[in-house]
Amino acid sequence: MADRTRAHVYVSGTVQGVYYRATTRDTARVKGVDGWVKNLEDGRVEAVFEGPEEAVESMIEWCHTGSPAAQVDDVEAEYEEPQGEDGFEIRY
Repeated sequence: MADRTRAHVYVSGTVQGVYYRATTRDTARVKGVDGWVKNLEDGRVEAVFEGPEEAVESMIEWCHTGSPAAQVDDVEAEYEEPQGEDGFEIRY
C-alpha cells in the first residue's frame, strides 16, 4: 500500500440534502478512489478517500465545489495511514 494515500475529509456548508454524498460516490468511482462518505448530525459531510495520491488530491479539490446544488464553506483534510479501503460507499 506504499503507493496509496488516505485522506479523512470534513466538508461544511450547505452539503446535506443536495446530493453531495451521491455525487461524491460517483466522482470517486470515476477517479478510482476507494472509501466512504456520510452525513454528520452537525450538518457537515465526512468522507475518507484512499487511493493513488493524485486521485485523492483530485477528490479533495473536487470537495470544494461538490454537487451542483451544494454551497461549500470549508474543507478540512487530515492524512492517515491507508487502511485498505475497497470500493466506495455511502454510509448511513
